[in-house]
Order: sequence, then structure tokens, then C-alpha cells
Amino acid sequence: MTTVYLDHAATTPMLPAAVEALSAQLVRTGNPSSLHASGRHARRIVEESRERIAQALNCRPGEVIFTSGGTEADNLALKGIHWSRGRSRILSTSIEHHAVLDPLHWLDEHEHADVELLPVDELGRLDTDALRTSIERDPDSISLISVMWANNEVGTLQPIDEVVALAATHGIPVHTDAVQAIGAVPVDFATSGVDALTLTGHKVGGPFGVGALVVRRELEVTPLVHGGGQERDIRSGTIDAPAIVGFAAAVEASVKDQADQHVRISALRDQLVDRVRAIVPDVIRSGDPDHGLPGHAHLRFPGCEGDSLLMLLDARGIECSTGSACNAGVPQASHVLLAMGCSDAEARGSLRFSLGHTTTQADVDALVDAIGPVVERARAAGSRKGA
Repeated sequence: MTTVYLDHAATTPMLPAAVEALSAQLVRTGNPSSLHASGRHARRIVEESRERIAQALNCRPGEVIFTSGGTEADNLALKGIHWSRGRSRILSTSIEHHAVLDPLHWLDEHEHADVELLPVDELGRLDTDALRTSIERDPDSISLISVMWANNEVGTLQPIDEVVALAATHGIPVHTDAVQAIGAVPVDFATSGVDALTLTGHKVGGPFGVGALVVRRELEVTPLVHGGGQERDIRSGTIDAPAIVGFAAAVEASVKDQADQHVRISALRDQLVDRVRAIVPDVIRSGDPDHGLPGHAHLRFPGCEGDSLLMLLDARGIECSTGSACNAGVPQASHVLLAMGCSDAEARGSLRFSLGHTTTQADVDALVDAIGPVVERARAAGSRKGA
């Protein structure tokens, strides 16, 4: 049975350029912190990778701090900036990934931070009036603002330019989790005005276990890990040269191909939505259809349980998600959909189809062929359960 993979927002397959770069470095020996020839070679390819990522994102090479992935980068930004600033309040949104929400909860519970999660509208877009009101209430008490560039579940793009403008008036640093945005939409660190930005390898066609926090050199960040003083003494630990070179190759390739892939993937996504709606007329699309990620199709199926739909599709070789992969198996409604005003039942009856660089017309055709019988069976099961 052929597998149809429609879960690129969770992880996208590695790009050939990243596989080649990673494989070539895996057979080389050398710690980038060593002074001998092998160490110097490893250091050189790490610094060249840093420069390639910096060029792709329009930042300075010294602003790229390598981490083990997006979760560590988010933790480093939130905790490190908050501790360095010595202020009490942190502003974020109610739809952030748990890589942001959980550190914020920890800071609130253990460090007595005053965390405020701002509301979003029915499309999943930050209420900037609420942000303005919260800032103006006491701007001098705010250590940072963290707003994701694009939501991982419904794909809605956030008004980062407005957030930066409001924060800049009071000199408040802004962090953004751009894990879903890199390679999907244009991301320019310098032009955006944000002070810190998170990205990770496995979302852009790179390897697992590597990511980065791009942070302005002028912004002080307290490290989470102390040791060898690597990465500007912000992130100690032996530098993973093979993963970093694969990561850089993926970032470079995905950013270079972003415009062309946007056109191709968004056309397939729109076709998917339209054809599913023709078969299941009462399906509801979540998120902002005009200002969203090109590959996201988040659909709610009234009268169905998302978990049932997912397993029925999986049995047919079609892989998708009920929301964030980090919540897989947890029997609770999506916090993103609840924040957007959905009821618990509405939130539970949803699926996220996310398209990427390997998605084909045949993949969309396969989903369309399967969706009618799958929804019918899921609704029948739900009716029997409720009887």
C-alpha cells in the first residue's frame, strides 16, 4: 500500500541536499572546539553553515545560536531574555505551541513571572488592540513579548509587524517562534524588527535534533546550560557539525525555493479544500484563508471524532494529524481551536492536512477518493456511540 503523507507541519521529509551534506560529514572526525586539523575542519564547516543560514534569513552570522531544535530555542529565548531583563511580565498569545506555553507556565509557577496570554479572533489572529492595552497598562514591567510567526495548527500568519511596532515604542524585545514559517513564507530577520527568532531543522527538510535561535547581538540572554562556552557562551555543549551542515543545506534550499513551492503547494491545498467540500458540504475550514501558510488545510467535520477520522484514513495509507503532533494521543481538544471560539465538540472533530515539498497531485486525489467513505463511517460510529 502506497503511503500518502499529509503531515508536513509535523515533520517534512529530508531534502536531498541535506541528506548529502549530513552523510558526507558523518564520516569525518573532528570536534569543532579542537585545535588540530580535524577540529579546524569541523569548525570551518560549522561557521560556513552559520553564514549560509544567516544569508538565507538576512541576519548576521554571529546572531545564529545553534540548539538541539525549536523547543530548546524557545526555552532559551523565553527564560534567557526574561532573566536578563529582570522584569516581571511576559506577554504572549493563547495559541502558541507548547514549546512556548510550557516554559511560560514554568516561569509563572517557579519564577513568579506574570504571564499574560492574549486573545485571538475566530481566524486565529492575535487581537492587537488587546496587546496595545496590555502594553500601555505598564510597559516598564514587561521583559519580552513572544508571538509565533505562523500557527502550527491552523496556519494563520500573525501580525508580527504590528507587534514589533507596538513593542518598539517602549523598547520591549520581541521573540517569534518561526518554526512553521521558514521556507513556507518570506522571513527576513533584519527587516522584521524582531529581536529573537526560533527555527528548527526537521520542519524545513533538514535532520532532527538541530535548530537555532537567531538573537540580536545587542540583546543579553542568560544561558540555560553552562559548560564549554560554545555559541557565544549562550548555549554550551559539543557542536553537532554533521547535523548543522545538513540543517544549513535545508534552510538554504527551502528558502531559495520558497516562492515557487508556495505557488505549487497552495494550488494543491486549495484544490484539496474545494474537492473535500464538494464531497462533505458541511466541512468547515479553520484559520485565515487569505493570510495563512500555503500548505495548511485545517478542516472540521461535524459529527465526527478527529481521532476516528485519523485512524480510518491511516488504515487507507493516508497520514495526517488531529493538530499538533506534540499532543498526539492526549484526549483533549486543541487549545488553539478553543481559543478561536470553537466548542469542545467542534474542536475534537478536526483534522490538519499539511502539504509540503513531496506532495503530489496523486496525494490529493487519494485523499479525495477516501474522504467520503471515511466521514460516513466515522459519523455512523459516532451515532452508535451516542445512542
